[in-house]
Amino acid sequence: MTTNSRFTPPRAAYIHVPFCRHRCGYCNFSVIAGRDDLVETYLRAIERELLWLETPREVDTLFIGGGTPTHLSLAQLQQLCQTVTRWFPLASGHEFSIEANPLDLTREKAELLASFGVNRVSLGVQSFSSSKLELLERDHRAEQIATAFEAARRTMCSVSLDLIFGAPGETVESWKHDLQLALDLEPDHVSTYGLTFERGTSFWSRLQKDEIAQVEEEDERRMYLAGIEGLTQAGFEHYEVSNFARPGHRCRHNEVYWAGSTYYAAGPGAARHVDGRRETNHRSTTTYLNRVLADQSPVAESETLSPEDSARERLVFALRRLEGVERKDFKTETGFEIDQLVGRPLTEFSNRGLFEDTGSQIRLTRGGLLVSDSIWPEFLSR
Repeated sequence: MTTNSRFTPPRAAYIHVPFCRHRCGYCNFSVIAGRDDLVETYLRAIERELLWLETPREVDTLFIGGGTPTHLSLAQLQQLCQTVTRWFPLASGHEFSIEANPLDLTREKAELLASFGVNRVSLGVQSFSSSKLELLERDHRAEQIATAFEAARRTMCSVSLDLIFGAPGETVESWKHDLQLALDLEPDHVSTYGLTFERGTSFWSRLQKDEIAQVEEEDERRMYLAGIEGLTQAGFEHYEVSNFARPGHRCRHNEVYWAGSTYYAAGPGAARHVDGRRETNHRSTTTYLNRVLADQSPVAESETLSPEDSARERLVFALRRLEGVERKDFKTETGFEIDQLVGRPLTEFSNRGLFEDTGSQIRLTRGGLLVSDSIWPEFLSR
């Protein structure tokens, strides 16, 4: 008997704030830069989109991401939080996260956010090196990080830092130094991401013109492993491919995604999973605003996955977690045997040392972690 969790009413919600001071060269997210004139219109649109829920929906986890949510003014942030918490009231023991930019997170904003129940901040530090921050086209500098971190620490139960490794010209030693400076702040959670060059970004264009160069693949592997070693030695649990947490500080909202569970979402480019259906709003902020305020659907893509495709997707999400997947639990939750779905590639990858397969449980090995992105297409393909 399966639990059909993809049809369970969501207990999580995501709100996308697209505004940024400028677009970083590597960014491929749904953002709009230099258009603060649209913020008030956006706030009306979010209220209109959430109105279509008809009744408030209590949630255990709420996440405001971007873009740069903290780019909004104090009054605008207050209006956004009022709207969002009215439609997504927070359950007892909730996790309410917001992404923040070191340049924007003032003590006043942190206190305002905390007054609405925000108890977790994800600070987009990326690096403590001013030259690396300049290369990444970030708008903050190293000396501003400590001030923002302190504002978050004073008001929040959990503070997370995002870090990027593999920037052009970066060395393993300079990355280790970045990591140590992050640890010196004593955060509760750290996310580490290898720099990617996405088609459509300015970094991609510059790469094609040989204006910048990727770090050597072996150096990037060494940086990733250095991150794992440094963070786990400092007492962090490596619980997902890119994520590390002190005990009790995992990102519960992201765990909803990795478990294949359902969630609400609103805003430009936001993706939701409700009633077995996946929908994604228009990535263009202006298109989103125009459609919502004309009482038209902002959805650009919509898909109801077949039970098999849903099971495959759930398996891939779950295998990103270091604890892996229990065969028995997976069968109970999806109705499918893992070996029925991916038996041949799983055997091949296990023989290559990329998975540890005990017969009852499957999880990535250290070698598998290094190449996991190349594994998933094999599991998703029928």
